[in-house]
Amino acid sequence: MLFKVEMDVRIPLDADPVAISEIKVREKEYSQALQKSGKWRHIWRVAGQYANVSIFDVDSNQELHDILMGLPLQPYMEFKVEALCRHPSSIRDDDR
Repeated sequence: MLFKVEMDVRIPLDADPVAISEIKVREKEYSQALQKSGKWRHIWRVAGQYANVSIFDVDSNQELHDILMGLPLQPYMEFKVEALCRHPSSIRDDDR
Protein backbone atom coordinates (compact mmCIF):
# COMPACT_ATOMS: atom_id res chain seq x y z
CA MET A 1 0.00 0.00 0.00
CA LEU A 2 1.34 3.40 -0.96
CA PHE A 3 0.79 6.50 1.15
CA LYS A 4 1.77 10.11 0.70
CA VAL A 5 2.64 11.64 4.06
CA GLU A 6 3.22 15.34 4.61
CA MET A 7 5.19 16.02 7.78
CA ASP A 8 5.51 19.43 9.39
CA VAL A 9 7.99 19.72 12.26
CA ARG A 10 7.21 22.27 14.98
CA ILE A 11 9.87 22.27 17.67
CA PRO A 12 9.09 24.73 20.49
CA LEU A 13 11.48 27.67 20.65
CA ASP A 14 12.23 26.91 24.31
CA ALA A 15 13.16 23.24 23.66
CA ASP A 16 16.57 22.11 24.93
CA PRO A 17 18.89 22.38 21.90
CA VAL A 18 21.13 19.52 23.09
CA ALA A 19 18.16 17.17 23.50
CA ILE A 20 16.77 18.19 20.10
CA SER A 21 20.15 17.56 18.45
CA GLU A 22 20.21 14.06 19.92
CA ILE A 23 16.66 13.41 18.72
CA LYS A 24 17.60 14.57 15.21
CA VAL A 25 20.49 12.06 15.10
CA ARG A 26 18.09 9.23 16.04
CA GLU A 27 15.53 10.53 13.53
CA LYS A 28 18.06 10.39 10.68
CA GLU A 29 19.15 6.84 11.60
CA TYR A 30 15.54 5.66 11.85
CA SER A 31 14.43 7.24 8.58
CA GLN A 32 17.46 6.04 6.65
CA ALA A 33 16.96 2.47 7.88
CA LEU A 34 13.35 2.62 6.65
CA GLN A 35 14.54 4.01 3.30
CA LYS A 36 17.05 1.17 2.93
CA SER A 37 14.32 -1.37 3.71
CA GLY A 38 12.08 0.09 0.97
CA LYS A 39 9.31 1.09 3.37
CA TRP A 40 10.13 4.82 3.04
CA ARG A 41 10.40 5.03 -0.76
CA HIS A 42 10.83 8.76 -1.28
CA ILE A 43 11.43 11.87 0.81
CA TRP A 44 11.48 15.46 -0.40
CA ARG A 45 12.11 18.59 1.61
CA VAL A 46 9.57 21.39 1.28
CA ALA A 47 11.63 24.45 0.37
CA GLY A 48 11.66 27.14 3.03
CA GLN A 49 9.95 24.99 5.67
CA TYR A 50 10.92 22.40 8.27
CA ALA A 51 8.71 19.93 6.44
CA ASN A 52 8.79 17.05 4.00
CA VAL A 53 6.62 15.09 1.63
CA SER A 54 7.27 11.36 1.69
CA ILE A 55 6.01 8.20 0.00
CA PHE A 56 5.70 5.03 2.08
CA ASP A 57 5.22 1.50 0.75
CA VAL A 58 3.79 -0.55 3.63
CA ASP A 59 1.70 -3.67 4.13
CA SER A 60 -1.10 -2.04 6.13
CA ASN A 61 -2.50 1.13 7.66
CA GLN A 62 -1.29 -0.16 11.02
CA GLU A 63 2.27 -0.55 9.75
CA LEU A 64 2.30 3.05 8.55
CA HIS A 65 0.86 4.20 11.88
CA ASP A 66 3.55 2.29 13.79
CA ILE A 67 6.31 3.76 11.60
CA LEU A 68 5.06 7.33 12.06
CA MET A 69 4.57 6.93 15.81
CA GLY A 70 8.13 5.55 16.02
CA LEU A 71 9.70 8.69 14.57
CA PRO A 72 11.85 10.28 17.28
CA LEU A 73 10.58 13.75 16.26
CA GLN A 74 6.95 12.56 16.27
CA PRO A 75 5.99 14.56 19.39
CA TYR A 76 6.86 17.71 17.43
CA MET A 77 5.24 16.70 14.13
CA GLU A 78 1.92 17.15 12.39
CA PHE A 79 1.00 14.60 9.70
CA LYS A 80 -1.30 14.64 6.70
CA VAL A 81 -1.72 11.12 5.28
CA GLU A 82 -3.29 10.19 1.95
CA ALA A 83 -3.65 6.70 0.46
CA LEU A 84 -2.41 6.32 -3.12
CA CYS A 85 -3.24 3.83 -5.84
CA ARG A 86 -1.91 3.07 -9.28
CA HIS A 87 -3.15 5.35 -12.05
CA PRO A 88 -4.40 3.43 -15.08
CA SER A 89 -2.42 5.67 -17.47
CA SER A 90 0.91 5.16 -15.72
CA ILE A 91 3.70 3.71 -17.86
CA ARG A 92 5.83 2.75 -14.83
CA ASP A 93 6.04 -0.85 -13.65
CA ASP A 94 7.04 -0.09 -10.06
CA ASP A 95 4.31 2.34 -8.96
CA ARG A 96 2.03 -0.17 -7.29
